[in-house]
Amino acid sequence: MAAFASWPQARRQGLRFGILLIGLLLLNFFGQQYFTRIDLTEDGRYSISPATQRLLSELEGELTIKVYLEGKFPPGFKRLQTTVKETLDEFQRYAGNRLKVRYIDPSQANNEEERKQNYLQLVQKGINPTNIFANEDGKRVEKLIFPGAVLSYTPPIDKDTNQYEATTLLFRTIDQRMPNAPSPDEILNQSIENVEYHLASAIQRLVMDEEKRKNIGFLQGHGEAPDIRLADLLTTLSQTYNVFKVDLPQQSSLEGLDAIVIAKPDTAYSDKEKYKIDQYIMSGGKALFFLDAVGVYMDSVLRDKGSFTFPYDHNLTDMLFKYGVYLEPKLIKDLNAGFIPMVTGNMGDQTQVQPIPWHYYPLVNTFAPHPIVRNLDAVYTKFVTKIDTVKAVGIRKTPLMFTSRYSALRGTPAFITFNEARVEPNPAQFSAGPQPIAYLLEGRFTSLFKNRITPQDPRRASFREQGQPTKVLVCTDGDLIQNDITIDKASGKPQPLPLGFDRYSRRTFANKEFVVNAIDYMLDEEGVISARAKEVILRPLDKVKLKEERLYWQTLNMGLPVLLLWIFGGVWFLARRRMYARQG
Repeated sequence: MAAFASWPQARRQGLRFGILLIGLLLLNFFGQQYFTRIDLTEDGRYSISPATQRLLSELEGELTIKVYLEGKFPPGFKRLQTTVKETLDEFQRYAGNRLKVRYIDPSQANNEEERKQNYLQLVQKGINPTNIFANEDGKRVEKLIFPGAVLSYTPPIDKDTNQYEATTLLFRTIDQRMPNAPSPDEILNQSIENVEYHLASAIQRLVMDEEKRKNIGFLQGHGEAPDIRLADLLTTLSQTYNVFKVDLPQQSSLEGLDAIVIAKPDTAYSDKEKYKIDQYIMSGGKALFFLDAVGVYMDSVLRDKGSFTFPYDHNLTDMLFKYGVYLEPKLIKDLNAGFIPMVTGNMGDQTQVQPIPWHYYPLVNTFAPHPIVRNLDAVYTKFVTKIDTVKAVGIRKTPLMFTSRYSALRGTPAFITFNEARVEPNPAQFSAGPQPIAYLLEGRFTSLFKNRITPQDPRRASFREQGQPTKVLVCTDGDLIQNDITIDKASGKPQPLPLGFDRYSRRTFANKEFVVNAIDYMLDEEGVISARAKEVILRPLDKVKLKEERLYWQTLNMGLPVLLLWIFGGVWFLARRRMYARQG
């Protein structure tokens, strides 16, 4: 130190500068080799879930993501664009060089024909365009964007030589005419919240190892929904799970299944069959019940102008009562409803048919704050009934979906007339408030057959009267899980429509997303589905206050940095002057 102090001032400053320069170079080198950042935001908007981290770090093949959100956008969509880039930057931190990302503007083309071809290819892949308005060169212009991504995955050569592709949408659209519909800013914010989930779930579908797939059984044997009515859901689930049809009367047990789905049975289950379901749940199996408590033959309504309601005797009410819920045989009517076609008159010799609101088809748009239904679009239901809870020790009961506050209850039996749709509804009669139609039950269930299995019963040795922790979902609409069908004009054969698609409004509701989310959550609560719990809090500025205090904040933002710079420069100048004065 003494030798250093004897060096000339210029030499000492040169050494300090050299050390500082070397330190900065080393810091830059290690910063590039070992990337890290700390998310200090309250809502964790720059972090990804542990499940997504595991998924990316375990990638074996090469993954390419093409994002079609490049270009100039208004501020709102700019936030979405920035979030996608930041999320994919975080993905690359865990995936390394196995992940390649490309940002593409589909509107960039050599000519109009090429641009149209780009658009057509994206539509064929399931990425539909969205119209937005932006200001360019002081003019308000309409732009067509494709807010989606195409993912391609090439597995290691020693495992598979094929290449797999999936698409995902990054922006959700909602009919804002729906009650409780979010504002445009909220819709955009919800899309931002779901960026990680949509990308991670698409990656999971691509890289899912066949040996790690879980098994889902759709129970058969009691008039459950036919295959063609479940076609779209079965196809979607088959991308992630092994899906089986299980003839319950012919099976000795349900062992080997991770989840079972009971989709609108119309005949009674025997005690022997209920015992199989009960003991499967006691063993930790997950179960989803989509049941109608009350039935109406719509065919007879259309043909004969009316039909009596009737209770569905599926003989499962006592089991669900034991588990903690009761299916009330009360039909729910809702002013927020779907449509049915009705003859409204004639024009010349042509019959005029128009879609008319049918209050027995509630459009459900009120949800609990739960990952299964978070940021979900409306769900289409038909002849849904109320579900209530009863005491069940140790069971957590979460209502997931509710009808709107403009609901009414109708006891059964009742006579349903098609002409009810012609009558202008009286809002005062729709005052029952939101009615729950789906519950998630979690915990250790008590067997329905407790105290019913005698010591002499051969089943006694394997009988479980108290279950392992598991989950059960109960929804009082068997139609929610079924897709409609159409007749192919060329072949004359029935073809399935997308689940949730309504042919009268030409809109696809979130029925499939609800069912898939529920299964994902029940089979792997800590999996990729956990990313749906992310919440980015929207903090809008007070526009009135902003207008009043605009000059103040502009002056502060522009003047304060300059003032601080002057103060710092003055202090630095005085310090150096004092230091050199002492040396002199």
